Amino acid sequence: MSRSRASLRLIRPAPTRRVKAPESAPAGATQRIVESVTSAIVERRLMPGTKLAEQKIADIFKVSRTIVRQALNQLSRDRLVNLAPARGAFVAMPSVKEAHQVFELRRMIESAMVRQLGKTVTDGQLVELRAHLRAEAAAVSRSDVSGRTRLLGDFHIVLARMLGNDVLVQLLTDLIARSSLISLMYQSSHSAEESLAEHVRIVDALERRDVRTATRLAEEHLSNVEQNLRLDPRIPDLVQILGTA
Repeated sequence: MSRSRASLRLIRPAPTRRVKAPESAPAGATQRIVESVTSAIVERRLMPGTKLAEQKIADIFKVSRTIVRQALNQLSRDRLVNLAPARGAFVAMPSVKEAHQVFELRRMIESAMVRQLGKTVTDGQLVELRAHLRAEAAAVSRSDVSGRTRLLGDFHIVLARMLGNDVLVQLLTDLIARSSLISLMYQSSHSAEESLAEHVRIVDALERRDVRTATRLAEEHLSNVEQNLRLDPRIPDLVQILGTA
């Protein structure tokens, strides 16, 4: 009787499907969007209440909407953007209460900052401050609105940086961005020329090592900016508004 051979069949494993790795975003793309939006606010190119369309921003920066969403979430945490369910993202519109609180906090921080800097400022730092003031003056004289707005805000950050405290620099950067939104929202009448003159007086006091005067001038400068905001809007008189319609 012949023995039947069992036929052996080679079973090949099914080919594994390659799962395409998610496309990584360009390095720092999220931060690039955050910095661009923040700069546009500080330089008064983005107004309070402006809608920030995700797809449009994605097209501008050539990234996915996921990356844009991450940037908008960060800006929301910084209180520069409001995220409204089912409506999208909008440049923040600070309240009157928030405006007062921001300037109160800035006075507390910057008076202490200038007081400390007055004790430690070096001749080299004074040279840097004078150069910054010349840049401010040049921007003011040529009516470079975005340039002068950025430089006037940067003056405070330059002072903070001279103390070598990175946390202070970041905190003040955020506060100045929020101050710019407030100035836009409430139509500050504090002119660039006034701000420049007040900056010059602060540096003059620092150069004399007059700590008390420099600190007082820093506080007065921020109080002047706040006082020139229209933070007490009148309740509209409908008779006056509509009576002549």
